[in-house]
Amino acid sequence: MAYQKGEGKSVVIALGGNALGNTPQEQLELVKNTAEHIVDMVAEGINVVVSHGNGPQVGMINNAFDYASTHDGKTPAMPFPECGAMSQGYIGYQLSQAILNDMKRRGIMRSTACVVTQTVVYPEDPAFQNPTKPVGAFLTEEEAMKRAEETGYTYKEDAGRGWRQVVASPKPQRIVEFDAIKDLMDDGYIVISTGGGGVPVIEKDDSYHGVPAVIDKDRSSAKLAADFKADMLVILTAVEKVCINFNTPEQQELNSMTVAEAQKYIEEGQFAPGSMLPKVEACIEFVQQHPEGKALITSLECAADGLKGKTGTVITA
Repeated sequence: MAYQKGEGKSVVIALGGNALGNTPQEQLELVKNTAEHIVDMVAEGINVVVSHGNGPQVGMINNAFDYASTHDGKTPAMPFPECGAMSQGYIGYQLSQAILNDMKRRGIMRSTACVVTQTVVYPEDPAFQNPTKPVGAFLTEEEAMKRAEETGYTYKEDAGRGWRQVVASPKPQRIVEFDAIKDLMDDGYIVISTGGGGVPVIEKDDSYHGVPAVIDKDRSSAKLAADFKADMLVILTAVEKVCINFNTPEQQELNSMTVAEAQKYIEEGQFAPGSMLPKVEACIEFVQQHPEGKALITSLECAADGLKGKTGTVITA
């Protein structure tokens, strides 16, 4: 059945790692809290697309298959793109279930749809020439070289602890399932998509092919939100507001930033790589591609108030 679309804003929400656990059991409990905050927004008429990270989860799946393949001789090694798809499936299932249960408890007649998402990347992306993201199990040099010969994947020595597969982190170019996500959103579904940035694929001979890589989920969420022309991109993290001079006596919380101000702070080195920097960069990309939209960085607990302009850091063109 088609559900009634909310009368409020359209929002793409990128869940940070603090919203998910390190094991399926821990995650199942944590997503209940996450779902409550998302349903708070749904209850106010906001139309929500939810994306999420998958770093610990895809590593767990990859490690499990690598270990089983190495030790029991019966389990096949699982290609990294398939591990990414598996992580999207089970995280999406748990988020979908938690949101459905909370909506049912509140008497909200809406439903969810989880879309396992592919994200097109360019094979010429410079990131492929320098894969740096370690994934999977530790191997001996002999095992790593054998795997490299069999699969064509890249393995590097990791801080004296052994050899691991390393993958690239290319820039997202297009969400393959965008039309399906938009149609579901227009029909009133709460959509869970683009998990872990989406499974990276390249286009070759008029078809898609998965590649061993990881895409920054905030950048993919920004791309999805811009293409969708969402009113707002919301990137959730562990803090209520973005700060400059972080962890110093001069620390200052920011209520808002323009793109120019954000770029100035980046040049000053105000935002830590691997932490706040990619989130701010994703927000810049969103508002540059869709100047009518706004981006918000805040915590999960403050998201509803942030959408009302009461807290968080807002980035505008």
